[in-house]
Amino acid sequence: MTDILIIGGGIAGLTAALYALRAGKTVTVIEKETFGGQITSSPRVDNYPGLPAVSGNALADAMLGQVMDLGGEIEMEEIASLRKTQNGFCVDTGKKTFEGRAVILATGARHRPLGLDREEALTGRGISYCALCDGAFHQGEDVAVVGGGNSAAQAAAFLADICRSVTVIQEFDHFTCDQRDYAAMASKENVHPLLSAKVKEFRGQDKLSGVVIRDQQTGEERELPVTGLFITIGRIPDTEAFRDLIACDGQGFFVTDDGCATAVPGVWAAGDCRQKAVRQLTTAAADGTIAAINACRYLG
Repeated sequence: MTDILIIGGGIAGLTAALYALRAGKTVTVIEKETFGGQITSSPRVDNYPGLPAVSGNALADAMLGQVMDLGGEIEMEEIASLRKTQNGFCVDTGKKTFEGRAVILATGARHRPLGLDREEALTGRGISYCALCDGAFHQGEDVAVVGGGNSAAQAAAFLADICRSVTVIQEFDHFTCDQRDYAAMASKENVHPLLSAKVKEFRGQDKLSGVVIRDQQTGEERELPVTGLFITIGRIPDTEAFRDLIACDGQGFFVTDDGCATAVPGVWAAGDCRQKAVRQLTTAAADGTIAAINACRYLG
């Protein structure tokens, strides 16, 4: 039995572990893939306060080292289920079980990919899923945004102030974003909508040099030369194993209050897995802080 079980070893989970350990609680962090989460795929992180030009791996390694130095228990397992017990909670991996008096779910959310060949290989080498994170690397360049919802429109408007041109590739014949976001995007003279179009192929070897796009109506294909491609077609929350106990919204994100508490006493959710408007490194760290402090208060 540990004081706090933290499910997920990304920025939110590791931050929660730091705060809980410093408060004198015993902590077990359970991660199924890579400590640090999505940020480990970023070769350069410039938007984490106080750490200019650090790699995602270096940031994750430093945080993991802090947790281990403070005595945190680290487990590499995939959680199959979470259930309430008489003394707290139990998580089951199918091979092992872990018990805790309180739980912080920091399971994250993965960007929805296009699913094309070489997408993973070119991520961080021209392909990105975050305009705020990586837009500055393409200052003065020609880039494209894939998507037609609010995130895509916001990304296009943001990139328009940095890049030479922004082509917005939307597979439907209309945008699905709110009117306000559409107006902000449409007001930028260097934003060029490309409706009824899909990305079919990436060009470039070590770095992205362009994309092949197909007209959905005519079937015609052509190459669009861009050095940056920002894919904004949604996120997939990693919450499936916990939905029998923890309430989620229509998109599968955990529902919490402002203190990161779920409707189940003793369970908090932190980071990209919970329902909220902004998902960045700093907001993940903030969630981890809030969840840990409230969990420690709950335990007394």
